[in-house]
Amino acid sequence: MSDASVSAVADALDYLCLAQLYLRENPLLARPLTSAHVKWRPAGHWGVCPPVNRMLAALGPIQTSVPDGYELHVLHGAGHAGPSALAHAYLTGRLGRVHPDLIQSPAGLLELVSGFPRPETGGEITPMIPGHLHTGGQLGATLAIGQGTVLDAPHRLTVALLGDGECETGTAAASWLASRALRGTGDHGTVLPVVLLNGMRMGGPSVLSTLSHDELTAYFTGLGHRPVYSDGLDIAQLRQAIAEAVAGARPLGVPGPSSVLVLTLEKGYGAPAGLACTPAVHKTPLRDPAGVAAEFDLLSEWLASYHPAQLLTPGGRPRPHLLPALPRPRPAPDGLSAPRGCVAASSQVADHASGGAFAQVVPDVLRARAAQGPFRVFSPDELASNRLDLSDEQGRTVPWAVEVLSEELCHAWAQGYTETGRHALVATYEAFAPITLSLVQQQLKHRSARRHAGLAPLPSLVYLLTSLGWRNTFTHQNPSLASALLAGGDPSVHVLTPADPARAAAALTFALRKLDRCTLVVADKHANVQYPLETVGEELRNGIAVWPHLSTPGPGEPDLILASAGDLPAEALTTLARRLRADRPELRLRYVHIHDLTALAEEDTRPLALAPDAFTHHFGTTAPLVLATSGHPADVHALFGRRHPGSRLTVLGYRDPGRPVSQNHLRQHCGLDDTSLWLLATTLVDASKEVPAP
Repeated sequence: MSDASVSAVADALDYLCLAQLYLRENPLLARPLTSAHVKWRPAGHWGVCPPVNRMLAALGPIQTSVPDGYELHVLHGAGHAGPSALAHAYLTGRLGRVHPDLIQSPAGLLELVSGFPRPETGGEITPMIPGHLHTGGQLGATLAIGQGTVLDAPHRLTVALLGDGECETGTAAASWLASRALRGTGDHGTVLPVVLLNGMRMGGPSVLSTLSHDELTAYFTGLGHRPVYSDGLDIAQLRQAIAEAVAGARPLGVPGPSSVLVLTLEKGYGAPAGLACTPAVHKTPLRDPAGVAAEFDLLSEWLASYHPAQLLTPGGRPRPHLLPALPRPRPAPDGLSAPRGCVAASSQVADHASGGAFAQVVPDVLRARAAQGPFRVFSPDELASNRLDLSDEQGRTVPWAVEVLSEELCHAWAQGYTETGRHALVATYEAFAPITLSLVQQQLKHRSARRHAGLAPLPSLVYLLTSLGWRNTFTHQNPSLASALLAGGDPSVHVLTPADPARAAAALTFALRKLDRCTLVVADKHANVQYPLETVGEELRNGIAVWPHLSTPGPGEPDLILASAGDLPAEALTTLARRLRADRPELRLRYVHIHDLTALAEEDTRPLALAPDAFTHHFGTTAPLVLATSGHPADVHALFGRRHPGSRLTVLGYRDPGRPVSQNHLRQHCGLDDTSLWLLATTLVDASKEVPAP
């Protein structure tokens, strides 16, 4: 493999990136360039492209030589290298197989260049661009997600590209050391971090670039890594540095220093003099070359310096001398089979768990899932506190459960694990789960784009939220992760609110079996009240069910409807229902349990949203309705939307008390104590009977 081929691919990638940013016609400069060929409003990012292009070019021969059964993935931190990913996918031919209008042809090349940024693929890296792993728009999680991709995958090498600005984030900083928490937890693959030390973040010098060479070496050495340096200008030296770094990279969790490659190419390398390594190159260094003659001259010279006709044929194909450095496409791995029998299997779990405490039945579910194949539990040092005993006979935590005191790392590891086709669970305190909100939202955007691209479904993102605020101190009260995700409107989001430990076990089983969902299972570790299980299948299937043992039989509108979402609300409202049935036997009562909050949504907005007849079956048309949720009442009001029951609906849920209070006082403050509920219910019933029928 000649260095000349690798160098030519790097030049071709640089040229195609620049052409995407600036050209609307004449993509190979086959005619003298004029201002009419230049975009009036260039958009996109140039600064990160040159170092990324050199890495993609130099890794091409390695990807080609990887034997069958082994994998090499490139994981992009910043999505800003969208032009690089598109150019690389075009040169390899992958892009045209997914987007037929972008095949290697004169028309395909023109569309690639003139159409950037395309609405169908985006201007940054998205799943619509084949051949590239990406973590989402939030910086910082790249290294940890890369670690997640190689857990339990000794056949996999992930090259994680991190910008030096990204290294300033807390998540990235924690990732260097946190890999030590994975020692002794299995047989893993290898992550090679590549720090693109270009000296700049978006608006100024990066902190990492202020370190001297010796300080930088001491920094990475102290973190347990051995730095290998390259400036990227000499392709032969870069390839040698990559080979040295790959050879010195240890599988994840193996003690001893592992390589980190530090690529010190200046930001925006190749830009006209005076612009490189300035904030101007973060996006388009020349802002208006179509309208400013001096900028047009600079752009013409810059484009011509790559000699594109020597890199691409008039037919839009890479010249033969580039081909040895371009990786050959490999067949995509088989997708996961659609799950079958989820309701039946989960109902059986509920039957088996009936009468058991949370601390018994939920760990049993996790152990059973781990016995079925690759599975990981990630928790921020809270397994014992959340009553999830996952220890072995010697009292040691089982190797498939990992704890580290960082919610962001737990999410990132789970994201990398599930994005490579394995199942995972994040178990954490309800109050601190919102720390990962932005990461979750970015993964949801990524998953949504995957679905639009027609890619195979992946295991669901599953969170178990316990240590609920109802039984915790003031600072540990915050159910807002569910609120924020529901507000986003993503139809893959499900918020499960099981009524008792048996239902919590069933909900967790169900969530871990399903594909391509984001499921929050909200379950109190202290819950111990059990309810009849005759409606569990209906609750799992439809997200909601009428409980016959607390409802007055027969047709017609009831006098009062009680609806609970969650275990503490169920405990409070079933106590009220039993008292009403005893003290007001003439009262026609309907009791509903909401197992999945999304069942309340407006019709056709979410998969489980009730049809009009089902909505009426559960919530009536005129009867007063008291609905209690473990989260914020606003979530319920928002889900009901345009078919909100109006003044006949009273929603009770968590309201911040503003100061530390006792558990009993918190329930009183939120109207969920026995006295407040009795007064509310009897007042509503009596008031409704005083209103004359229309």
